[in-house]
Amino acid sequence: MPTPVNVAVIYYSSTGTVATIAKAMAGDAERAGAQVRLRRAAELAPQAAIDSNPAWAENVRATADIPEVSPDDMAWADAVILGSPTRYGNVTAQLKQFLDTLGGMWQAGQLADKVYSGFTSSATAHGGQESTLLALYNTIHHFGGILVAPGYTDPTKFVDGNPYGTSHVAGQGDIPVGEQTLTAARVQAERVVRFTRAIKAGLAAEG
Repeated sequence: MPTPVNVAVIYYSSTGTVATIAKAMAGDAERAGAQVRLRRAAELAPQAAIDSNPAWAENVRATADIPEVSPDDMAWADAVILGSPTRYGNVTAQLKQFLDTLGGMWQAGQLADKVYSGFTSSATAHGGQESTLLALYNTIHHFGGILVAPGYTDPTKFVDGNPYGTSHVAGQGDIPVGEQTLTAARVQAERVVRFTRAIKAGLAAEG
């Protein structure tokens, strides 16, 4: 029987692009045999800012049934896939605030030896996708996590071209997530599940 794997897909999304990718990754990980929790980071922006953008307001309504992330989700997970749109080449404040609450778990060594991976979106092709994922992965190094990026490990990765993680160019929210991004999400989610299963089985055999 395959080693059971718990995958938490944790994301922040304003206008819905990253939420769409997160849902796809959660489904892909589940189809690959993992138990999955889909969780969203709490919104920090004032209601006036949300209401000023119809796509943002609609995404808040559309994802209201997705539970907000808590430290328990990190403790439960064998693998964590983190998603954030780029903000000036960096991770959003909403996702970063959640990560910043994990100091106690970090000090207790509870974030180490898990698999981590990331995904993102930006307005333009050179709008900070790589720097956002690299900034996110700096945190993973501090956790003592095991980074499983997609690399160029599948022929489709030479089409989307991002070895750091699934990414989507969303324009001003008017470029919907399409097959290229969904394929990248599937490749990444399957790779995360496969390596998490192998690492978990190996650690169990050692112990």
